[in-house]
Amino acid sequence: MRNELIAVIVGLLVVSACFAGCTQAEASAAGLKVGVVASMTGPASTTGKDVWQSAQLAADEINARGGVFVKNLGKNVTIELVQGDDESTREGGQKAVTKMITDDRVDLLTGGFSSAVVTAHQSIVAEHGVPYIITGASSSTVTRRTDINTSMMFHLAPITDASAAAGTQFVGEVMGPAVNEKFGRPADQPLRMAVIYQDSPFGKGALDSIKSTIASKGLKVQVVAEESFKMGETDYRTILTSVKAKSPDVVYPIAFLNEEVPMLTQARRDVGLDTIFLAVECVDDPDYYKGLGQYGDFSIIQSRFSAYAIPQGSISTNVEKYRNDYEARFGASPGMMGAATYEGVYVAAAALEQAGTTDRAALINALNTIRVPEIVESQQGGAISFANQHREAQFNLFMEQLHWDAAKQELRPTIIWPDELKETEFQIPDWYRPGSG
Repeated sequence: MRNELIAVIVGLLVVSACFAGCTQAEASAAGLKVGVVASMTGPASTTGKDVWQSAQLAADEINARGGVFVKNLGKNVTIELVQGDDESTREGGQKAVTKMITDDRVDLLTGGFSSAVVTAHQSIVAEHGVPYIITGASSSTVTRRTDINTSMMFHLAPITDASAAAGTQFVGEVMGPAVNEKFGRPADQPLRMAVIYQDSPFGKGALDSIKSTIASKGLKVQVVAEESFKMGETDYRTILTSVKAKSPDVVYPIAFLNEEVPMLTQARRDVGLDTIFLAVECVDDPDYYKGLGQYGDFSIIQSRFSAYAIPQGSISTNVEKYRNDYEARFGASPGMMGAATYEGVYVAAAALEQAGTTDRAALINALNTIRVPEIVESQQGGAISFANQHREAQFNLFMEQLHWDAAKQELRPTIIWPDELKETEFQIPDWYRPGSG
């Protein structure tokens, strides 16, 4: 029996006589052509593979149930995916998106990981008026920029402002008091935070959000270091040595998976920066847990879809089923960016059903008003919607702490914040010293 993930969406996706009796072969071959922007090569290729495979899983699930009923055609159609490798670069993204729009003639785009890469090809999307469900690229400039028309772009990812604010709030409200209590410091002593950020709209936006959150919420957090790095760098020892000299209590890197793994490893192994590191939500991927090994023990990661932890609530069954299906097909656990793109394909199908046509303008209108029951990522209000003024879905975020699992010989997470999802308390390791260095 199919799990609730499909059941809650079936009314939007396959409401037709065909759903009850037809096969995939009987669905129309001329269906919705969805271009998937994924970093299949380059530094972000691990994430890109997850994005593409998750999109495949969603499309195959929809098509196996007869496709999507299109009212104007009076029949069901299939979802056809077109892969667009952005090569993890701005130029690669522009080339991939141009090809998918002009040569492959896609009806809709989804995916898009790096903010820098996505912002570089948004003008092409705007020029052609193609609806774009962006499942990564968390910089708020993606849907809030005013230099181009972004009215056909829909953000199915938490913006940097929201994700960095949640991480900073956790540091100020949970970690700071815990450190002060354990080490007998004054209760109002600010926690010393170092921020190491990617020199991109993603990194700079997060840094701004960290500072504004501290100020607006009156958090006892002091930013003692701000160090930037170029996207894709692999050697961070000079930066980390500079950070260590500032004696931080916590280090908050704004980085991709392929950046944070060597950064944290070099900090602990080479520089002796024995403090607690945070990670932003886009790195929650099986390769992150494998790559860090024991160096990631007791580190913190923000998430909206965990590679291993399942938050309590209405979508827990959906998450477990999706994970099991992904593992059965691809032999690995899915990551967060894949989960978002899995949802992106389902939202595209729901927009097609609601619009009743593959006409781009009609699909855009449908996406503006659509409400799809939450699938594998918890949404505010229980549904995926782009109803706010910037067409941004609203997520419920949580924080996990990683612990070394000797039996699995790998890190595993437990949810430690917020209280309604908490599995265990935040823990301070014996090797930790505030202001290490």
